[in-house]
Amino acid sequence: MTGSERRAVFFDLQGTLGGEGLGDVRDFELYPFASDAVRLVNESGLLAIIITNQSHIGKGLFPYQEYEERMSGIRGSLEQQGAHIDAVYCCPHVRSDGCDCKKPLPGLIEQAVRDFRISVPGSYVIGDMGATDMRLAQTCGAKGILVLTGVGKGSMGEFRHTWAEVEPVYIGKNVLEAVEWILRHETDS
Repeated sequence: MTGSERRAVFFDLQGTLGGEGLGDVRDFELYPFASDAVRLVNESGLLAIIITNQSHIGKGLFPYQEYEERMSGIRGSLEQQGAHIDAVYCCPHVRSDGCDCKKPLPGLIEQAVRDFRISVPGSYVIGDMGATDMRLAQTCGAKGILVLTGVGKGSMGEFRHTWAEVEPVYIGKNVLEAVEWILRHETDS
């Protein structure tokens, strides 16, 4: 790793930083501990980046502009609580579009690497879905951390077979516990 490469925490959005109503960002509410998690990442010097699949856009269920407005509100809520997101990368596609950015495909992280000169092996992916988030971490060579919020418990139970070949480096009860583990790990390194 050269001195100009940075490291990041790639956060999944729904089920990781907050709960969902309709399965998209329209009813999204940040978990009470999400801003603390992001703020700790900010204070550590790691980049805080959201990577999210939003296939509802590709299905025509809501426009990209509405998604951008909602993301602006989510970022504003975090900023009001002393935390900030360095970037958001969204895949608006459905699987049949054949894109390279729908998690677990690496396109979103590859774009972040180009934009920020990120060292992926020194970075983390935190998410609640083994089949997308943990497989993405493995594909890219990042450290994957599964959280048990959202569909995390199901990922560890009835859906574990969908990502059986992947082992997260840590399983946390929520994103704050995951970030605290990262910071302990970084201190010990």
